[in-house]
Amino acid sequence: METLVVVVHVVIAVALVGLVLIQQGKGADAGAAFGGGASQTVFGSQGSGSFLTRVTTILAIVFFVTSFSLAVFAKQRAEVAGEAGIPVVEESSDVAAPVEQAAEKDAAQPAEAEGGEQGLPELE
Repeated sequence: METLVVVVHVVIAVALVGLVLIQQGKGADAGAAFGGGASQTVFGSQGSGSFLTRVTTILAIVFFVTSFSLAVFAKQRAEVAGEAGIPVVEESSDVAAPVEQAAEKDAAQPAEAEGGEQGLPELE
């Protein structure tokens, strides 16, 4: 089902791009009024504008519906992946335990000073 929606989504996207490129801008109406040859087109002088506008509107609505359905599919897939036992990184006190153990180990072994004395000299 998801594959079908993706295929329809891509086809609609390509069709939308094509329809937008086919449509003439608003400035073309003035040239058509003075014999620009628009009356010899398949849709007549005014027919193509409203027809292409309607088809573009319908395709845009279908495009938004397929976009929304793909988002729903993606959400469901994420929920299933979360329930599948994929490990999640959690912060806990266990992460700090090796660092604390290393600090305790260093404190238990006194450091040797330069003069062969053990420990740090006291400051006066």
